[in-house]
This record gives sequence, structure tokens and C-alpha cells, in this order.
Amino acid sequence: MLEKATENTKGKAGKRDKFVELAENRTRTAIKAIRTIAKLGNKSAYDYTETDVKKIASALQREIDALKARMMQSGAKDSLDFSL
Repeated sequence: MLEKATENTKGKAGKRDKFVELAENRTRTAIKAIRTIAKLGNKSAYDYTETDVKKIASALQREIDALKARMMQSGAKDSLDFSL
């Protein structure tokens, strides 16, 4: 009986460790990607409109909202859709 309790504790700790590792790496990757998008803000190199900026920001915000909803409760997978 004690062995099962120990296995469950190790299993939960292992799942937590894996979650932390993946969440940290994936969040860092997402932040780097957002920073790369932000580099498009160089007006001397690119031509864009306020509407373009709003569309990009809106698409990113939708994904953040979907992330929150999915992590707070089990939600369906969303499709990736974006175009300017």
C-alpha cells in the first residue's frame, strides 16, 4: 500500500517537473517570436498600417485568451488562422 502512495507521489512530481520544463521553454519561445514580430515596427524598413498592427495584436490576443480558457478548463483545439 505504501508503495502505491510513493509511486503516485513520484508520478505527480514527474508530471509537474515535465510541465514546468515544457512551459518555461515554450513560453520563452513564444516571447522570442513576439519580439521578432515587434521588429517589424521598424518604419524605415517596412510599410504597414495601423490596421495591420491591430490585426496582428488581435490575433495574438485571441490566442492568449484561448490559452487561458484551455488551461482553466478543458477546451477544444483551436485552428490556426491569420492573414493580413
